[in-house]
Amino acid sequence: MLVTLILFFASAIAIYLACEFFVNGVEWVGKRLNFGQTAVGTVLAAFGTALPESAVTFFAAVFGKDAHQKDIGIGAAMGGPLVLATIAYGIVGFSLWYKRYREKSPDYLIQGDYKHLAKDQLSFLTIFVFKVGLGLIAFTIKPWLGLLFLMAYGFYVWREINSEEEDEGEELEDLKIRPHNPTLFWSGLQTVAALVVIAIASQTFVHQLESIGEFAGLPPHIIALLLSPVATELPETMNAIIWVRQGKERLALANISGSMMIQATIPSAIGIMATKWMFDTTLVVAAGVTFAAMILLYFMFKRGKVDSRMLAGIGLLYAVFGGWMLFH
Repeated sequence: MLVTLILFFASAIAIYLACEFFVNGVEWVGKRLNFGQTAVGTVLAAFGTALPESAVTFFAAVFGKDAHQKDIGIGAAMGGPLVLATIAYGIVGFSLWYKRYREKSPDYLIQGDYKHLAKDQLSFLTIFVFKVGLGLIAFTIKPWLGLLFLMAYGFYVWREINSEEEDEGEELEDLKIRPHNPTLFWSGLQTVAALVVIAIASQTFVHQLESIGEFAGLPPHIIALLLSPVATELPETMNAIIWVRQGKERLALANISGSMMIQATIPSAIGIMATKWMFDTTLVVAAGVTFAAMILLYFMFKRGKVDSRMLAGIGLLYAVFGGWMLFH
């Protein structure tokens, strides 16, 4: 157990340090590709950090030997959006509140592209309702509908890259591995190298968390739907904390928003094409909590003013789901 705890904390530290290099590198990649800040967060950063959890769904759904293993893939595809919609946004809100509190600032409002964020929440909700609906009914051509989710994500990427946004003119920190005039090659090299470390450390973190859960006597379904998604979404959360610390709230929120769109489409497409994609009561409740969180987020962003303390409160919905899982 001592070795498990050491690996648990060591992998968490490794993820955070690698995320420092990742966010630094991906900002320079975006600059060299002439991407706006929002596109950097929603496309480049989100796609990179979403690979580990998408891999969990892929291997469980495609290579699972029995129905139980394939169900883990479905659980991962549903658990990711749940964690992002509650814990990830909640941590951004808490980080911003704590930062402003330490600065003794009376302004707790979040600075972000509210119109864009509201549009993303609405897009996610549309796709999410459709994918949950598919999990409630059985019919022959369901696997083919997975292609629609891939097409939806392709359209989203096209929209983000081609969207017009004002250049905020923020100075980037020097690239860590090549401070002076970094090219796209060096920026990409640092980003990919950091991503490899994040992927390896994330898998280590997940395995140690599962071992801790088993040692504590937690049932496998609680580990699969409650603990594992928290671990696999750790890179996105770490990225957001780092960007908040740097005063780049727009990037922090865009990263989570973009990750939500990936989780709504790519893992879902894999699950729909490779499994029966039928939901039990637990998955329906998870979907309901996710839907409630996204509705609240949509109306928050649509108002055009979001208090960081209100955003932090979104994380409590995950505690509600956890309580239901433990005591129902």
